[in-house]
Amino acid sequence: MTNPLNLKLLFAHLITITLWASAFPGIRAALTAYSPEHVSLLRLLIGSLTLILVAVIQGIRLPELQDVPIILLLGFLGFTVYQTALNYGEQTINAGVASLLVSTTPIFTALLALLFFREKLGILGWIGSLIGFSGVAFISLGGATENLSLNIGIILILVASLSESIYFVFQNAYLKKYGFVTFTMYTIWSGTIFMMIFFPGLGDAIIDAPIDITVVVIYLGIFPTVIPYFTLAYITSQTGASEATSSLYLTPVIAFLIAWLWLGELPTTYAIIGGFITLVGVFLSYIKKQNNQPTSTKSVDRSCTSK
Repeated sequence: MTNPLNLKLLFAHLITITLWASAFPGIRAALTAYSPEHVSLLRLLIGSLTLILVAVIQGIRLPELQDVPIILLLGFLGFTVYQTALNYGEQTINAGVASLLVSTTPIFTALLALLFFREKLGILGWIGSLIGFSGVAFISLGGATENLSLNIGIILILVASLSESIYFVFQNAYLKKYGFVTFTMYTIWSGTIFMMIFFPGLGDAIIDAPIDITVVVIYLGIFPTVIPYFTLAYITSQTGASEATSSLYLTPVIAFLIAWLWLGELPTTYAIIGGFITLVGVFLSYIKKQNNQPTSTKSVDRSCTSK
C-alpha cells in the first residue's frame, strides 16, 4: 500500500511545479492587455492582499526594525526587479524559453555564493556553469537572425534571473530567523511597495482590459505568487531542502507544455537543444551544491525556479 504521506508529498510537488510553470504563459497572456509594469504591480498587489489576510489569521509577527532595510532591499531585487524584468523580457520571448532562461538562477546563485561567501564551486560546479551558459548562448542564436528586441528580451530575463539569485544568496540568515513563509511574506510586501511607483494609470488599465485577461492577472497574483511558497514549505518540512527543490527543474518542461496548450506556442529547435543543454548544466551545478554545501546554506535553493 502506498504511504499516504508520499501521496501528499507528490501532490505538493505537482502543485508547486505546475503553478510556477503556469506563471510564464500567464504573463504572456496578461501582456496582451497590460503593460509589463502594470502586470507586476497588479499581481503583487493581489498577492500582498492575500498574504495580509493569511498573516492576520496566522498571527504573523512584524519584522525587527533593524532588519527592515535588508528586507526592503531583498524584496526590491527578488520581486520588483525580477518580475518587471521578466515581464519586459516576455514581450519578445516565448513562455517556455523564458522559463529555461530563469532556470539559470541556481548557477548565478552558486557564482555569487563563491564571490561573496567564498563557497567552493569545484570542478563539477564550474563545468555545470559553463554548460548552462552555453545552453543560454545556443538559445540566443535562435534569435540572432530575428529582430534585436528578441536578444534584448533574453538579456532582460537573465537580469531577472541574476536579481533573483542575489535575493536567494543573501536571504539565508533571515530564513533561519523568521522562517521561510514569513520572510517571503515580508519580501513580497516590500516588492509591492516599490512597485507602487507604477500605480498611476492602473485603474484605467483595469477598465480597458478584457475581463478574461484581468482574471489571468488575478490568477497570477494568488496562485503562482502565493500558493507554491506554502506547498514548498510543507515539502521542505517533511523532506529537507535538497529533496524539496529536486523536482523544480521540471518547471521548464511543464511551462512549455502549458504554453503550447494555452497559447499555441511551439518551441524552436534552438530552444529545445539549448534548453536541454541549459538544464544539464543547471543539474550539474545543483548536484555540486547539494553535495558540498553545509546544511545551513542549502536553503538558498528552496525556490530557485520560482516565478
